[in-house]
Amino acid sequence: QVQLVESGGGMVQPGGSLRLSCAASGNFFSLYTMAWYRQTPGNQRELVATITSIGEPTYADSVKGRFTISRDNPESKLYLQMSSLKSEDTAVYYCNANLRQTRDDYWGQGTQVTVAS
Repeated sequence: QVQLVESGGGMVQPGGSLRLSCAASGNFFSLYTMAWYRQTPGNQRELVATITSIGEPTYADSVKGRFTISRDNPESKLYLQMSSLKSEDTAVYYCNANLRQTRDDYWGQGTQVTVAS
């Protein structure tokens, strides 16, 4: 079983930057597709970015050009570098690990990001 622990959330002013981290347990981190999701109260969980086992990223249109997803396979770490933050980015951000071949799907507890003056 994989455990995911997010960190790095907090409060930042509009236009600022923040980096989220996700630490994963287990021996097969490098095989998983990783992703960041976010969710606000009353809304459906939204896919923010994904990154494959070989480092190929995808982004939601709302964050493209502002966010960068990356991974460090030897350290079993996932990151989300967020820049030019907007109030609309305020949400709880969740780390996700998925391996379609085995139907593995794991989630972290989430970390709050608040963009406000």
